[in-house]
Amino acid sequence: MTSTTTREAPPPVGHYPHARRVGGLLFLSGIGPRPAGGGAIPEGIEAQCHAVFANVRRVLEAAGSGWERLVDVTVFLTDIPADFTTFNRLWAEYFPVDPPCRTTVEVSRLPTPISIELKCVATVEE
Repeated sequence: MTSTTTREAPPPVGHYPHARRVGGLLFLSGIGPRPAGGGAIPEGIEAQCHAVFANVRRVLEAAGSGWERLVDVTVFLTDIPADFTTFNRLWAEYFPVDPPCRTTVEVSRLPTPISIELKCVATVEE
């Protein structure tokens, strides 16, 4: 097993790596839209979606994988009635063909004041 943590993505809010590789699979810890270098969290679900997708991409690349290698994504939203339609639209833009599997759930809150977090599994060359 190999763990990856990168300065290109926001630091984890607890004692865990951004990702862990096991064989040909890469498991990402929950990743949100916080900026890598600190600063304000983007406002609004659209800006947070773009930011979280960028952060996931950075972790994937740092761990030797890539956006196109995502196979399963769990999406945590804090307000499905307000945010699901926007998220779904952006998801379709980021994955116009052959998207990964996805599960979306509503949670009452996340560890930081964000509206979205992604938990991902991707493949990686062995």
